Amino acid sequence: MNTNFSRLIGVFALAALVQSAHAELKWEQTSVDLRPAFNDKQAVAHFKYENVGNTPIHFKSVHASCGCTTAQTQNEQVAPGQKGEITATFNIGGRTGTQVKTVTVQTDDPEPSTIVLTLKAVITPLLEFQPTLVYWQNGEEPKPKIITAKANKDAAIKKLDVASSAPDFTAKVDAGSAPNEFRISVQPRDTTKAVYATLTIKPDSPANTGNMFAAAARVMPPAPTNKSTLSTIRHDPAAPTPTAGSPRQ
Repeated sequence: MNTNFSRLIGVFALAALVQSAHAELKWEQTSVDLRPAFNDKQAVAHFKYENVGNTPIHFKSVHASCGCTTAQTQNEQVAPGQKGEITATFNIGGRTGTQVKTVTVQTDDPEPSTIVLTLKAVITPLLEFQPTLVYWQNGEEPKPKIITAKANKDAAIKKLDVASSAPDFTAKVDAGSAPNEFRISVQPRDTTKAVYATLTIKPDSPANTGNMFAAAARVMPPAPTNKSTLSTIRHDPAAPTPTAGSPRQ
């Protein structure tokens, strides 16, 4: 009887030991928002973790969502109480706007075994244009139209040089109504013929490394005349044919 009781106690003790022995990887944050400077080449996010359990945790794999992002962990194994981080590096290249990249991490932590880390980078371009195309209808009065260029406040742009690919348009640049803003005034010589031009815009900034930007100007072609429709209206067989002495409508 004592032997059986001892065995029962041992089973309960083993179950309690197994239950208490668990791994748990706790993340400080799984999403990081970054705002790199316009001339930064990379955006780097640090995802910190800690093993708050009492058994080691092993990293099985760490994969970034695309080739422009790399990820690495400091340790392949995380001991109980140990801290570390996974570093995700996003190579910006020529990308602008909001960029979202992810890193998928697999461990032997049972709940959860897979975690997705998110890096969001908001990249402000050197220049933003509104609109990027100005146009005139055929025969419209050839008045100037405005393209507003908003410069990155850290770029220290003093002026813009604008050149048209076609002599049919002229362009000049003035200071805008707000800081770091320019007004590009574009005007066609006439609007009697269809013409298209690319406006090449080069900012004068110590931070610019030869980057040039483009907008467009266009005079639209004349509206097409549907001669077949006019012919049908004039010679509609359903229309009554006037006879001698009958009134014309």
